[in-house]
Amino acid sequence: MQELKSSKSRVVGLKQTIKVIDNKKATKVYVAQDADDYIKTSVYRACTQANLEIIYVKTMKELGEACGIDIGASTAALIDG
Repeated sequence: MQELKSSKSRVVGLKQTIKVIDNKKATKVYVAQDADDYIKTSVYRACTQANLEIIYVKTMKELGEACGIDIGASTAALIDG
């Protein structure tokens, strides 16, 4: 998760994460284990189709902190470029 903390090429949130996965720009995808099932299922489906591995983070708070935001984050992705 250190890579997520230090990267400036990332997106945060479900809509942005799905968008970069669908556009084949995501290189790594992170999902909080305590996110809603709908969110986890949506990202799982997109990652399965794109053949991307999901990196699970324990809590939304932890993922939000790794992204440098003051609130929890359900999903995040590193992007190419």
